[in-house]
Amino acid sequence: MKVFVLSRDGRPLMPTTPCRARHLIKAGEAEVVKRTPFTISMLIETSEGIKNVTLGVDAGSKHVGLSASTEKEELFNAEMTLRDDVPQLVTARRQSRRARRSRLRHRKPRFDNRRRPEGWLTPTMEAKVRAHVNVIDDVCSILPVSKIVVETASFDIQKIKNEDIGGKQYQEGEQLGYANVKAYVKARDGFTCQSCGSHEHLEVHHIIQRRDGGSDRPANLITLCEKCHTDHHSGKRPLDIPFPENRGFKSATDMSTMRWFLLDKLNTAHPDIPIEQTYGYITNWNRNKLKLEKTHVNDAFCIAGNFDIDRTDESFRILKLRCHNRQVNKTNKLKGNRWKANQAPRLIGGFCLNDKVMFKGQLCLIHGRRSSGYFDIRKPDGTRVHPSIHYRNIMLVEHTDTRLYYKEEAVHPSAQG
Repeated sequence: MKVFVLSRDGRPLMPTTPCRARHLIKAGEAEVVKRTPFTISMLIETSEGIKNVTLGVDAGSKHVGLSASTEKEELFNAEMTLRDDVPQLVTARRQSRRARRSRLRHRKPRFDNRRRPEGWLTPTMEAKVRAHVNVIDDVCSILPVSKIVVETASFDIQKIKNEDIGGKQYQEGEQLGYANVKAYVKARDGFTCQSCGSHEHLEVHHIIQRRDGGSDRPANLITLCEKCHTDHHSGKRPLDIPFPENRGFKSATDMSTMRWFLLDKLNTAHPDIPIEQTYGYITNWNRNKLKLEKTHVNDAFCIAGNFDIDRTDESFRILKLRCHNRQVNKTNKLKGNRWKANQAPRLIGGFCLNDKVMFKGQLCLIHGRRSSGYFDIRKPDGTRVHPSIHYRNIMLVEHTDTRLYYKEEAVHPSAQG
């Protein structure tokens, strides 16, 4: 177990033991600045030596693995779960914007404000890249990182779908000869509604909706008539069709898209730290050699490159939370033609949403709040502890942040295995 240390002017130093940190705090030579990860700041000048710390980053579309180590020991490891609600929020924003526009008078469209700047990313990709950079910044703020190694990957989607593809076949895909994807899907389905067998007023339906992570690939599209399509989306008629297994490639596409943007932003954010990249096959070979289980934390440990060392006994789990609900008003009005505020006050009884609190010796999170002061509290894994507890019966441990850290016992086989 490590306690992270900052110098008097805020520079990260090598971590220390809890026993030594306790003596420094009692002697008035240090103060606590952060609870998770537990970090102290020195109040006096210190000349403690700095060792080379390598940070391994297992970049991913859904999870990020982190491991910081020296040549003798592992100092920090964590796994972060990224947000998956960005597509739904973008869809809701688009629907609200269109509804609002329909109520306003029509104006001539202006196209000059629709140009995308250089380096533009979709909202989902931008959120993921920023989450990677921010969590790496967190580690660099508590440890004197001297090198960052990031695993990047470029996936050949055509090769994943067909192992025997090669040469000319890359240019002659399944849609060769068709004007677009819709034309191919309708021809593939014999210009027949796959629900009722009709041949009139055909439309193309997404099996997995775009907002739920679906794509425009032909494997995710099916032909339906207008009536079946409308009835399905209105909830009147669920589709009783045995859909084939739809293996998505969203994660692979995300990583192929974001890898260069991630490296560029890291070089900009940390110009004094060397940024290196490695590849998945190297990580896989090292992990199998060390006989480690396939996890994001173990992958990050192998990426850091320090193998025959002592592993840390604790691991952090990080949840990326939504920063703020920026919708000012609800779509519908209250009585008296008044807009209803879309968000509760930031503080109710001194507590925020997702604050860490203590209840009967258990560490809990505030999952839901009421203006009356009664909260829904749950464990970090989502297990409900109490559905309605008054704020006077809980004790604040730590206010929330956009990255929620909580500690777990590290479980992994020995690297000498």
